[in-house]
Amino acid sequence: MGRGRQKAKHTKVARELKYNAPSTDLSQLERELAAQAARRAEEDPWAEYASKYNDEEDED
Repeated sequence: MGRGRQKAKHTKVARELKYNAPSTDLSQLERELAAQAARRAEEDPWAEYASKYNDEEDED
């Protein structure tokens, strides 16, 4: 296929994406984002260091 035809196809696809945006299910997006936030809240980024540096005894 020649460069002209290829460019025309790309232009056509770009116009379709620009002006005919697919519908977005916002409620589904909200559920996905809430699930990700909950997973992050459950994970403690400092948990691996807690046992290493968290001594129950005070060393004075």
